[in-house]
Amino acid sequence: MARRRYRGKKRRTRGSSFFLGLLLIAAGVWWVVTTLFPNQTYTVPDWRGMDKPIFVQGELKEQPARGSGEELLLPITVIQESVDANIRYEQKTESVIVTTSESVFRMKMDSTKGELNGKAVSIPYAPKLIDGIAYVPIKPLKQHYGVVVHEDTETGAIILMRAGDSIQLAEAAPGNPEDTVALRESGEKRSPIVLDMPAGERLRVWREEEGWLFVQADNGYTGYALKEHIKLGDVKELPLLAQTPSRAELEWKDQSVNLAWEAVYTKNPSTDRIGELPGVNVVSPTWFNIADGEGTVKSKAVKQYVSWAHNRNMEVWGLMDNSFDPDMTTEALSTFDRRSHIIKQMLSYAKQYKLDGINIDFENVHTKDKDHVVQFVREMKPLAKARGLIVSIDVTPKSNSEMWSLFLDRKRLGETVDYMMVMAYDEHWAASPKAGSVSSLPWAEQSVRRIMEEDAVPSSKLVLGVPLYTRVWTETSEAGETKVSSKAIGMEKLQTLLKEQKVKGTLDASTGQNYVQFTEGESIKKIWMEDGTSLQSRVNMAKKLKLGGIASWNRSFAIPETWHVLKTIHD
Repeated sequence: MARRRYRGKKRRTRGSSFFLGLLLIAAGVWWVVTTLFPNQTYTVPDWRGMDKPIFVQGELKEQPARGSGEELLLPITVIQESVDANIRYEQKTESVIVTTSESVFRMKMDSTKGELNGKAVSIPYAPKLIDGIAYVPIKPLKQHYGVVVHEDTETGAIILMRAGDSIQLAEAAPGNPEDTVALRESGEKRSPIVLDMPAGERLRVWREEEGWLFVQADNGYTGYALKEHIKLGDVKELPLLAQTPSRAELEWKDQSVNLAWEAVYTKNPSTDRIGELPGVNVVSPTWFNIADGEGTVKSKAVKQYVSWAHNRNMEVWGLMDNSFDPDMTTEALSTFDRRSHIIKQMLSYAKQYKLDGINIDFENVHTKDKDHVVQFVREMKPLAKARGLIVSIDVTPKSNSEMWSLFLDRKRLGETVDYMMVMAYDEHWAASPKAGSVSSLPWAEQSVRRIMEEDAVPSSKLVLGVPLYTRVWTETSEAGETKVSSKAIGMEKLQTLLKEQKVKGTLDASTGQNYVQFTEGESIKKIWMEDGTSLQSRVNMAKKLKLGGIASWNRSFAIPETWHVLKTIHD
C-alpha cells in the first residue's frame, strides 16, 4: 500500500509539471506576441467628447473654448496658465484687463466697447462670463500676445501656440507609401493605437522620448510615433511682439543711479540753501500721496524745485506714497477705475511739473492687497513709459512682517519696473527692543542678495537704499531690567555730538561701521555710526553686486562729505 501511494503521488507530480510547463509556454508566447508584435487594438481619446478642446504643446487643457473662427472665445484660465499669468478678471467691475509692456487694455463683459491706454476702442466680439469663467475673444489675444491658433473643423480641436514658440513641423512617413503610421497612446509598441496616419499627415512635434516622438496632428490627435516613421520638416518660429525700449533702457543702461530722496513734509526746502550735490543725478521729492479710498492724489509739487534740479542736470522722479494707510490703500487699489484715476492724476502732475519719473513708495499695506499692488504698477508702467517716464518702486528687505514686507511681490514687481529701490535700513528700528545698527553692512548685502536670488530681480534693476541717519541708543537699568530707547539724528548732528562728548568711533568688524559708546549720567549711549567709512563700503558693495546704483534717505541728513563719497558710484 505504501508503494502504490508513492507511485500515485509521483504520477500527480508529473502531471502538475506538465501543466506548469504549458503555462510557461503560453506565457512565453504571450510575452513574445505582446512585446515583439505591435498592439493592433484602438482607443478613443477622452477629449473626443468635448466640443472645443484646447491643446497647448500637445497637452489638453481643462476648459474648452467657445465659438469658432473670428468668434472664438478662450477661457481666461487657459490664458493665465499658458500665455500670461497676469491677465486679470476683475469681478467688481466685470472687466478683463490685459497689461503688457506696451499697453493696458480693458474689456467689459458682454460689451464690444473697450479701453486701450486710456482711450475708448471697439472690439468685434464681446467677452462673456460662462459658468463663472471669463471667456476672451481671440482677436485681442492675438493683438496683445501674438498667439496663433489652429482650429480643426472636423473635431473642433484648438491648438494654441504662443509668441516665441519654436514648432518643429513634420509629416508621417511610413516605409511603404500605401501603409499608415500608428499614433500610439504611449511610447511603446504594446500601447493601443490612437490614430492611423497616412503618408504626408501634417504633424507638430512637441518632444522626443527614447526613439519615439510625441506629435500632434491638425485634427488634435496626440500620441507617440516611432521616430523612424516621421519625416521632420521646417521649424516654425512664432515671432515675439515688438517692444519699444524704455528710456531707462536707452539712457540709463550705461550709468549708475545716484538718487537723493528729498523729504517734503509740510513745505518745500529753499533750493538756495541746499548747496551742491556732486554726483547726484536724480532727486526724488516726496510730493504726492493717495489721500482717500477714491484714489484722490494730493500734491506738494513746485515748479521752482524742478527747474533748480534740471539746471544742475538732475532728473526729478516724484515720489508718490499711499499715506501709509492700509485700509485706505485697500479701497484705492480695489478696482480698475480707481487705479486708473490715480494713474491719470500722476501722469497729469508729471506733465504739469515736467517730471522725469515716478517713484512709488507703498508701505503699511495688507498682505491681501499684494496682487492689487502688482496690478497697479502693471497698469501704470506702459502709460508712463509712453511718456518717457522712469518708473521705480521702493521695497523693504524681505521679512515676515505682514504690513511692511509680505505684501510686496518683488519678483513680479521686478519684471515690471525700471528700478527697485531696496530700503536697506531700519535693521534696528526706532522702537526696537534691542540696540543695534540701522544698517549693518552684512545685513544690507544679504537683503539685496535675497531679492536677486529668491525673486530673480536683475542686479541692474536694484538700487541700494543708503541711510544718511543713525540712531543714538540709550540703555538704562530699571529694577534689574535694561530699558532701550533711541533717537534718529543726521550726520551733522552726529559729528556735533561726538565733539561734545570728545569721543571717536572704532571700527566694528561685525557691522562694518565705526562704533562708539559712552555714558551720560546713569545711561549708556551706543551709536553705530553712518559716516564716510560706512558710506564708502556701501558704494563698494553696490559696485561688487553690479547694482543699478544707490539711493540715499534723505538729502537733509547729509553733510558735504556725503556727496563726495557717494559720487564714487560713478567711478
